[in-house]
This record gives sequence, C-alpha cells and structure tokens, in this order.
Amino acid sequence: MSLITIEPRIKRDIIRDRVAITSNYAAGYAAKDVEVDVVAAYPITPQTPAVEKLAEFVANGEIDAEYIPVESEHSALSALIGASAAGARTFTATSSQGLFYMFELLYIASGLRLPIVMALATRAASAPICIHGDYQDLAAVRDSGWIVMIASSAQEVYDSIIMAYRIAEDSRVLLPVMVSYDGFLMSHTTEPVELYNLDAIRRFAPKKIDRPVLDSRRPITMGVMAVPDWYYEIKYQVIDAMHNSMGVIKEVHDEFNKTFGRNYRLIEEYRIDDADYVVITYGGIWGNTKRAVDIARKNGIKAGALKLRLFRPFPTDDLVRIVEGVRAIAVIDRAVSPGAPIEGPVATEVATALKSRGVDTPVISVVHGLGQRTVFSRDINELIRILSTGELTNLARNTIYMGVREYGNQG
Repeated sequence: MSLITIEPRIKRDIIRDRVAITSNYAAGYAAKDVEVDVVAAYPITPQTPAVEKLAEFVANGEIDAEYIPVESEHSALSALIGASAAGARTFTATSSQGLFYMFELLYIASGLRLPIVMALATRAASAPICIHGDYQDLAAVRDSGWIVMIASSAQEVYDSIIMAYRIAEDSRVLLPVMVSYDGFLMSHTTEPVELYNLDAIRRFAPKKIDRPVLDSRRPITMGVMAVPDWYYEIKYQVIDAMHNSMGVIKEVHDEFNKTFGRNYRLIEEYRIDDADYVVITYGGIWGNTKRAVDIARKNGIKAGALKLRLFRPFPTDDLVRIVEGVRAIAVIDRAVSPGAPIEGPVATEVATALKSRGVDTPVISVVHGLGQRTVFSRDINELIRILSTGELTNLARNTIYMGVREYGNQG
C-alpha cells in the first residue's frame, strides 16, 4: 500500500486530525465529512465495517443523515435511487455477491443519471465460497455505466470518495461513482489517515442540486418506458457523459491536489522515465510492485511501474503518452475473463488502448492473486526478469497464471 504524503506548509491549514483507521473506516469518515443525506446498506464481508461506522456516526448524532437498514443489497441501491432522484446526497458500500445482487440497479442508477457514490471492498466471486479479496466483482460490472476509481491506501480511499461527489454531481457528468479497494488487504488493515478540516471539504464539495429531481411542486417523470425509436439515443447520453467525465475528473483532481496538497493522477508512475519494461497494477499490491521495480533496478534491469487509479472511463491518452518508447508491458490482473482473447480484464483494456492509438508495444496478460493468493514482490520481480528476456512475448497461451499450483504447465 502507498500513503501519499502532504506538504507540511499545507498541513497546518487543512488537516484537522491524523487517525489510524482501516480503508473501510476511511470510506465511512469520507461519507460523513461530505455530509451525506441518506445511507442504505446491507452487511457483507469484507465491506460491513464501513457502513457500521456510518451507522455509529448517525446514532451518535455526528452526522444528520437517514440510515436505512435494508433487507438486501438490491433494496439498498433501490432506496438510494429513490433518495437521489429526490435530490439527496447518497452513499452505500458492498462487496462481491452483494454487488451482484445490485446488478440490475447499477444500470438503472447510471441510466437515470443519478450521482450515487459507492465504496466497493473487492472480494472473490463464489463458487467456491470465498470471502477474501480479488477484483472479480469489479470486473463483472465494468460496463454498467459507473465511473470507477481504484485506491491503493486508506488515505486514497478517503480522498477519492470526497472527489467522487464533486465528479458525480457535476452537471457535465451526472453519473454514479464507485471507489474500490482490496477486500481484507485494505478493508481491514489499519493505516494513518489525515482527515481534513470540514470547512475545506465542504467548500471543495458543496451540496448543490444542479439536475432534475423529483419534486411535487415541479413534476417530472423518471424511468419511463423507451421504445426502439428512442432507447438508443437515451442510452447514448450515458456514453457521452462517460466521455465528458474525463475532463471533469482531471479538473477535480487538479483542484483537490491544489487544495489539500496531494499529487493524485489518473495513472501513478514509478521510475518510468527511462524504463524499458513496465508492470501495470492496481489496488493494494502497488507497494510490492514498487519494491519489485527497485530490486530489478539493482539487478541492472530498467524497470518501471504504473498504477491504474481510474478504470472507467479508461485513461487511454494518458497511458499512451506515458509508455511511449517502452519495450514491453506486463499487466497484473486479480480477476479473469475466462475464454476471452486476453483473459486479464485490465490487460485487455491496456492492449486495446494502445492498439487504438497505433502503438505496437507487446502487452503480456498476467493473472495473479485470485481469492487473495499472496502476490509477493519476488513474484513481480521474477515477472520483470522474464519480461526483460523476451520469453513472455511468445506465449503458447494468451495469459500467464502466476501463483497457481502447476503454474509451470500453463504456458
């Protein structure tokens, strides 16, 4: 994991407290600090502590919000769709099977252009039953019309959720936002997190209603039946909003960095300037990836690393600019798309992004860490070593599976 430091000059003016909390609690603190109006959630491991903390805040009067303890995840997102349609600032959190239970509503939330924010503590998909962390749940819903950010530290979870409201509620966007982070590896790991002054947060992400809402004084209709003559055009508005959101996301990041002294980018770079071989990762294995790069450098290999922070919309132009001149790229996925031409979901995105801009750099798809199988720095270092030999550019299969038993028979 990677804690992003803050400049001491800014800290005195902006920081109200420094606390030791998990990523789950960081999500709860962020939702409280932006003054959400309605929280609806159903408990599921490893997400549960995030909404438990919010329930505690509501019960103690630390936030003036309505907490709805619903009977399922389907009901949770249904409740937020109604609340958001009426103009409320809303929040929920879930994991894995809970996200799948919401699946129908994910498309409704984006199709109705509702700025709902969700924290996703990522978790493996059953069967077999597994409560531990990988990114199969996020991969399964990547086409649902939600903006998706992936955090690699508790601080980044806190900061990303604050930014998510500015992005989602912008009139040029009006799309729901999902902030994801590793189940257990981050959701239950305690880290130092700097909490900001509430006045600064609320100046940055003020509550405002700059969109159509359900109001009996000014009646409108939402969720109408769309016949073939109009469905395509209405759906295209979501696609157009997703494209428009890229500029807004960059604006919000720039303002956040300036206000709070951070240095967030859509893609974080590490030792990339003269790199010949690059590993792309996301989430909680970023720290191990950077350590592997350092080891490779000591061994004379010009390695670098990229952390994908924004997944939807995919930052194609930023990626192409950064990897210009690189000899080969390996993408480590903790999810899999069985039977796809490239079975790593993010590797597919990377390869497609480069091809769309005429870049022929080889992209190697690597799957590791399913069901929270540990991704060691030594694994990534070995991947870099093999990548530098060119061996992985002639794979018999389209994806290499690291860390799985009988791995030697996969190629």
